[in-house]
Amino acid sequence: KRAAELRDELLFKQPESSHRGDCPICCLPLPLDPKKSVMMTCCSKVICDGCDYADQIREAEGKLSFKCPFCRKPVPDTDEGFDNQRMKRVEANDPAAIRREGRDQYNKGDYRSAVEMYTKAAELGDITGHHSLSCMYRNGLGVEKDRGKEIYHLEEAAIGGHPNARFNLGCEEEESGNIERALKHLIIAAKEGHDGSIKPLMECFKEGFVSKDDLAATLRAHQAAVDATKSPQREAAEEYRRKMKKKKSSK
Repeated sequence: KRAAELRDELLFKQPESSHRGDCPICCLPLPLDPKKSVMMTCCSKVICDGCDYADQIREAEGKLSFKCPFCRKPVPDTDEGFDNQRMKRVEANDPAAIRREGRDQYNKGDYRSAVEMYTKAAELGDITGHHSLSCMYRNGLGVEKDRGKEIYHLEEAAIGGHPNARFNLGCEEEESGNIERALKHLIIAAKEGHDGSIKPLMECFKEGFVSKDDLAATLRAHQAAVDATKSPQREAAEEYRRKMKKKKSSK
C-alpha cells in the first residue's frame, strides 16, 4: 500500500516543464507541436523554428555556408551525409538519436527493431521513448499486447512531462470510472499547455466535477504555458511558413 502511495505522489506531481524542454539557443520552452522545431542530426539538439529561421536568414544574407545553429557543424548537402551524422549519434548512445532511429524503423514497418530502439532510448532516459513504447504495447506492434507495460510506460512518460501521455492516462482512468484520478491527469496536462485537455475539463465543469476556481486556475496556467513558448522570432518563422504554404497551394 505504501509503495502505491509513493508512486501516486510521484505520478501526480506537476512537472516543472514539458518533456520537450527548452530551445538551447533562445532558452525558451519548446512548443509541444514537434512540427515547430527541428532536431539536428549532428548533435541531436532540438532547435525551435524561430532560432533555426533566424540563423538561416543570417547565413543567407551574409552568404555564409549553412551550419548547425547550435554546434556549428556544416550542414550536409546529401541524404547520405545526414544519415552518417545520425548514425554517429546512435553509436554514441545518444537517447534522442536512438529514439529517432526507432521512429525510422517504425515507418519502414520493422516494428521489432523499433521496439528495440525505443526500449534502449527509454532506458537511457528518453521520455518520448517511453511514450512510443506505450503505443507499441497497446497495439501489439513488435511485441505482444501488454496492458501492464502500456500503462507503466505511459506513467513514466507522464512523470517526465509528456502531456499526451498524461492525457491518455486521464482517458484510461475516466473509462475505468476513476473520475478523480482522471481529472488530476487532465489538469496537469492542461497546465503543461496541452490544448486537448481543455474540452474534457470544460465538460467535467459543466457536470459539476470541477470547481469554478480550479478550472479558472487551470486555464490561467494553460495560457501561461502556451505564452511562454512564443517569441517574435518564432512568430516570424510561423509567418514565413504560412507564406510558403500559400505559395505552394496557389501553384
